[in-house]
Amino acid sequence: MRIFTRYILKEVLSHALIGGALFTFVLFIGNLRQLLELAVRNSSSLGAVVKIVLFLLPNIFTVSIPMAVLVGILLGLSRLAADSEITAMRASGMGVGSFVSIVSIIAVAAWGLGLANTLYFAPKAAQGMLHIEEYLKNTQASYQIEPRVFYEDFKNYVLYVQDVRSGAGAANWHEVFLADMSDPTSPKVTTAEEATVVNTDAQTVTMRLRDGTQHETEAAKPGEYNVATFAQTDLPLQTTTQDEDMRVGKANVPVLAMSNAELMARSRQRYGKWFLIELQKRFAYPAACLVLMLVGVPLGLSSKRGGKSAGFVLTIILVFVYYFLSSTGVALARQGKVPVTVGVWGANVIFALCGIVLLRQMITGGAALAAVVSAGSWLKLRTRRGTAGHTETILTPRPRQARGHFPLILDDYVLREFLQTFVMVLVTFVMLMLVFTFFELLGDIIRNKTPLVTVGEYLINLTPSMVYLITPLSVLIAVLVTFGVMSRSNELTAMKATGISIYRMIVPVLVIASVLAVSLFVFDELYLPNANRRQEALRSVIKGKPAQTFERPDQKWIVGKHTPGQPERIFYYEFFDPDHDRFANITVFEFDPQNFSLSRRIFAASAHWEPELHKWVFEHGWVRSFSGDEISKYQQFEVHTFSSVNEEPQYFKKETRQSSEMSFSELSRYIHDLQQSGFDTMRLRVQLNHKLAYPLITLVMAVLAIPFALSMGKRGSLAGIAVAIGLAIAYFVVSGMFEAMGDVNMLPALLAAWSPDLLFALAGGYLLLRTPT
Repeated sequence: MRIFTRYILKEVLSHALIGGALFTFVLFIGNLRQLLELAVRNSSSLGAVVKIVLFLLPNIFTVSIPMAVLVGILLGLSRLAADSEITAMRASGMGVGSFVSIVSIIAVAAWGLGLANTLYFAPKAAQGMLHIEEYLKNTQASYQIEPRVFYEDFKNYVLYVQDVRSGAGAANWHEVFLADMSDPTSPKVTTAEEATVVNTDAQTVTMRLRDGTQHETEAAKPGEYNVATFAQTDLPLQTTTQDEDMRVGKANVPVLAMSNAELMARSRQRYGKWFLIELQKRFAYPAACLVLMLVGVPLGLSSKRGGKSAGFVLTIILVFVYYFLSSTGVALARQGKVPVTVGVWGANVIFALCGIVLLRQMITGGAALAAVVSAGSWLKLRTRRGTAGHTETILTPRPRQARGHFPLILDDYVLREFLQTFVMVLVTFVMLMLVFTFFELLGDIIRNKTPLVTVGEYLINLTPSMVYLITPLSVLIAVLVTFGVMSRSNELTAMKATGISIYRMIVPVLVIASVLAVSLFVFDELYLPNANRRQEALRSVIKGKPAQTFERPDQKWIVGKHTPGQPERIFYYEFFDPDHDRFANITVFEFDPQNFSLSRRIFAASAHWEPELHKWVFEHGWVRSFSGDEISKYQQFEVHTFSSVNEEPQYFKKETRQSSEMSFSELSRYIHDLQQSGFDTMRLRVQLNHKLAYPLITLVMAVLAIPFALSMGKRGSLAGIAVAIGLAIAYFVVSGMFEAMGDVNMLPALLAAWSPDLLFALAGGYLLLRTPT
């Protein structure tokens, strides 16, 4: 009995660890890019990055530990059942109760680990995350400015610089425009020929401006205007502000960061329902390890034909059902529609009752259990029906091909095994991500009473982007599993014995990986942007947000068209109606092209486009012309036109679009359009190169996976999945780090996007060349 116990525990535990790592990776990957960008932007130490990762994990473990128990039981017992080992054990006298008692060892251990996590580690990690976020916000790197781009990151200031040059310990800016937005209705403007910038402390930079002019007026007194020149002046600029919501105090600590005693105390107060829900969730989620075990044991023991395919199917279904019931119950409890205990513990009670019923069905030989597990068996049989039911078609002779030609029968075999694994992994990953997304939005769905048709349409339109994201990882896992299994079963040895080298064996996989890489680019070019636009609109509906929102609509800045030899123009306006081509409170700054000093300033309470005149008609305003520090001309007007202001309405209709919602050609044109208007396009240029680099990683992953697969020996598919998770984590970390460095101008866009491909391709090529053929 001890031998059986150790054997079953080893099988279940190995699958549980791999499944737990996989689920944790899928849940964590959504935070990785933001984490790396925060770290890079603030030049934080490696220790700070490690702390953030450690602080994020406990909250993820709350969900992934019960899921790991379920997948370990289902896959482990399904594997034993598929190999008829369960039948042999039961024939030797082991009953269903024996399997439950053995597997419960892992479930109880996971329950204890989950309780320690939710009651102690997760709250401590949430508190630590608040501290580290505050630290990172206060640790500002040397401020880097890109020329001809508006920056609004300084407190109460908008900055625009024509030229930037690096210096020793400081930055040198030439032709500087600075607007003090303390009073948005009449910004105080400072221009300077040059400025030297140094960091004063963690939150402040000091600009030493030279040969400049200051312009100041009041909106209520248009006749008063002050102009002052200076040879040199120092101006401190605050780069970050303390967010009051981030302070760690008793009144502001988020619910997740509260201790159990504090939750208990606050749950007794008048509006303590949310605190009571959080407290009970800390006990309910770890208990899921026990109730999922009750359901997983009978289903795993009964999966005789489905094997691991049935295990994957049942895992996805059960995870979805459990967390759907749990999330729905919590949402209803928060709205007061059901008692807190019923809402939080309802899913556990339902699964516990179902588990008891299924165990009884298995003992008595009932038909209900067979009906539940038939879904996985049906899937497995469908995949084999072509080979089992149509043997004559598959074995139809065809002309012999000479060695070295493509494709051979061997190529068909390798491709079939690879594609079956690839499709299964891709579908599994996409389904998991859809399930997690659904859980994330379930509270909004219930609160906003979103129709299920809208939710279904959103998930359908979200699926293409997930397929695009997961395909390279699926190729990596498929290659590792396919060649790992072939190596374990000595098929690779047999192929080598016939004179076929490893390089020839991998040709079909490399061909299909290349096809997938090209397909991903075409997919992103032709279909994916439309799907992303649609899913973003539907997500706004689910979230209860308007279809389009605008950040700070009362302060808009844009650079006018650049014409050599003509005055530069900067527009500032509080409102623009794109439907009627009308401005409200618009100011036009014109600069001398020789020294970038302000030569004319136009203000109008409103302005509209007149198609017949092909000009902007300014109304109720004034215009001032300058000669150095003197006002050479001042004029008030009711209606006026200016021939130099020749930008058409379309120029100001800069739609804010995500790079994922544009094809490569559309994004390229969009970047060019924004650049000439003074918008920061560094992030978009990184994404433009990423649209070419990311599909190619599919081929790179295949090259990298092959040496690892061939070196796994007899360790099999589980080792392949473990290696795949490690390589995937390494790639996403490296890729996210380089992209974040590109976004903050620490690397050129081309290098930021292509470096991960190059590094992993070199590593894969080196390992492949060292592999014995």
